[in-house]
Amino acid sequence: MPIADHAAVLTDEDAALIDRYFLAANYLSVGQIYLMANPLLREPLAAEQVKPRLLGHWGTTPGLNFIYAHLNRIIRERDADVLYVCGPGHGGPGMVANTWLEGSYSEIYPSIPQDAEGMGKLFRQFSFPGGIPSHAAPETPGSIHEGGELGYALVHAYGAAFDNPDLVVACVVGDGESETGPLAASWHGNVFLNPVHDGAVLPILHLNGYKIANPTIFGRMDDADLAKLFEGFGYRPIFVVIDASDDRIAAHKAMAAACDAAFDEIRAIQRDAREAGHAGMPRWPMIVMRSPKGWTGPKEVDGKRVEGFWRAHQVPIDAARTDEGHRALLEQWMRGYKPEELFDEDGALVPELRALAPQGDKRMGSTPFANGGRLRAELRRPDWRDFAPTAKVHGQEQGEATKAAGRYLAELIRLNADRRNFRIMGPDETNSNRLQAVFEQTDRVWQEPIESYDEDLATDGRVMEVLSEHLCQGWLEGYTLTGRHGLFNCYEAFVHIVDSMFNQHAKWLKVSRDLDWRRPVSSFNYLLSSHVWRQDHNGFSHQDPGFIDHVVNKKADIVRVYLPPDANTLLRTLDHCLGTYDRINVIVAGKQPAPQWLSADAAEYHCAAGLGVWTWAGNQEAGGEPDVVMACAGDVPTMETMAAVDLLRQHLPELKVRVVNVVDLMTLQPRSDHPHGIADADFDALFTTDKPVIFAYHGYPHLIHRLTYNRTNHRNLHVHGFMEEGTTTTPFDMVVRNELDRFHLAIDAIDRVPGLAVRAVEAKQHFRNGLIEHHRYVTTHGEDLPDIAGWSWPYAGATEEGRD
Repeated sequence: MPIADHAAVLTDEDAALIDRYFLAANYLSVGQIYLMANPLLREPLAAEQVKPRLLGHWGTTPGLNFIYAHLNRIIRERDADVLYVCGPGHGGPGMVANTWLEGSYSEIYPSIPQDAEGMGKLFRQFSFPGGIPSHAAPETPGSIHEGGELGYALVHAYGAAFDNPDLVVACVVGDGESETGPLAASWHGNVFLNPVHDGAVLPILHLNGYKIANPTIFGRMDDADLAKLFEGFGYRPIFVVIDASDDRIAAHKAMAAACDAAFDEIRAIQRDAREAGHAGMPRWPMIVMRSPKGWTGPKEVDGKRVEGFWRAHQVPIDAARTDEGHRALLEQWMRGYKPEELFDEDGALVPELRALAPQGDKRMGSTPFANGGRLRAELRRPDWRDFAPTAKVHGQEQGEATKAAGRYLAELIRLNADRRNFRIMGPDETNSNRLQAVFEQTDRVWQEPIESYDEDLATDGRVMEVLSEHLCQGWLEGYTLTGRHGLFNCYEAFVHIVDSMFNQHAKWLKVSRDLDWRRPVSSFNYLLSSHVWRQDHNGFSHQDPGFIDHVVNKKADIVRVYLPPDANTLLRTLDHCLGTYDRINVIVAGKQPAPQWLSADAAEYHCAAGLGVWTWAGNQEAGGEPDVVMACAGDVPTMETMAAVDLLRQHLPELKVRVVNVVDLMTLQPRSDHPHGIADADFDALFTTDKPVIFAYHGYPHLIHRLTYNRTNHRNLHVHGFMEEGTTTTPFDMVVRNELDRFHLAIDAIDRVPGLAVRAVEAKQHFRNGLIEHHRYVTTHGEDLPDIAGWSWPYAGATEEGRD
């Protein structure tokens, strides 16, 4: 929709006031980048008043300030709730400037008041040691999106809008960011946005033509082609085109008309859906705004073009401290904003401009939607024991862990249906990961046409499936950061696609935890299934457990990794994670039928401890020392360890074996390194100080060594795990190829126990023969030996003995 279709809504006087507010924000933005003293330029600018290290991004900032000023008007006149998502997050000086102008900043940080002293502190702290980052970081009021890594603004915006029916998320997408893959996919968020129950996203594509040192693709496309592109995506683009030589009053009028048109259309869409019951996927408005990069800044520096060119991207005048000519140019630039007309004698914004900002929580720097812990309500969680398999006998019953989790999640969805504060995200894998029970309570959300033969699709659902891990991750980040809860289920190998998004979210949570004014938000929960050991049918491309390694690089107080060995431990772990906050929880669990080891009561004790001895599995005397510790973490490693123990008990009954199972991987670290770590004395009691430990681990073996390197018995720790050997083969052949199978584990135990190899020659040969027979059988029949595929723990015993 061209902007010419809308009448101007501002008088010249109103436009002039908004322009002065815009200039005040620009002045503050430039000051943050350059000055460490003399904030109001009430004396000639001296070299020592310019920062020695000039850091920041000017080029995108004027456009962000321009948009912010116009959203302020919309909020005031319509009493709207607006969340500002700043895609060009490196335009951080603009976000800080605007939140200071509206008063939010000083309320949160009283040491930086709205006066000359506060302005000086505001300037000095920016990108300065001991100060604040240059991006719209957690320290920035009103922000849920840093933008340091481009690509995620729009997906965060949609995540924030889901289940927030009265919220409009104004999302500024930079034209550099628009070239990224995640952003390109994010335009499809409109397919999942329900106008009845969700809020709205107003994308504002900010085209200033250049990224760091090159033109941008969208910046060089003409308006007609851009209109066709976004109409094809299902949007109605409204164009605002600003030239540096244009009258700024006219630019403000054009932007005001565009904003009014967009908000009118949003409310009309929602009214038609909510009151008239109109169905179908609406065509949501968006704004395409062209403005010069570095608008209102210097035209040229040293005879080279700056405004409207890539040289405006960061610091356009780069030697203002050491070069007198550059310093004079900086002073001329800043005085050109006429700060004496914008700020009073005390350094506060003049009254007529202060009146342009919204009040209270309507201010974009104070909105509770950007501090989601203020809105967070605890989930109503069912008793997970109601969904627990009976597991009356250790390891002799089969069960599917994630199928049990699906039944638990279905009930959780039912219990929270009225609150609309929980969603499941995943890349088209809810059924594949055996969580299909959730469809007894909800559907997949979908706004495009639904055919009569489609299954589990509806315009209103709690499950969001799209074949983009980036969108699932970003949606859930936006959803939890604005006060809600959720779960991201994914194939283990392909969660790597969001490695860098995980990084950014972990950093956000780490910083937020240290800010008293940031209220706790719900944890980000991953459920990784279809894991490395049961991707035998898909092959090597689907076999990678390395996400865990990536996760544990983050601060200990943020990350948790859980490897439940059966359905009951998964249920208890999942229930625990959904009740936590300010964490990232990674749960890895299988979906295939597997032995069920623990009753619900035993699982409760075991998971609370995080690891423990399975006394019923070993054969050491009570209170005695074992000859060998067989340790395991993960469902398949646990099964193979138990099968190895079975072999040792059959062939070497005199060997004293202790079995230790680990659910919470972080317990292996010392308590000084992680809150869940166990004390050295407890670690020594479990793993001994001098006996061999054969550790079967779900992932890459080196991680276990890394977590335990300074434990007393580390020298005797021998880890089996994924050795980057994989193919399309049988489940047991996968573990054999990586020497995680029962035969290799039993052989290693024999080799590591001093003096045992001589006495156990026949047993060792028997185990080797088992490997030979396996190879012969699997390559002949294409399936595992019946004795392998049908193995179960052969030793009967009740599971109710408590802390086993």
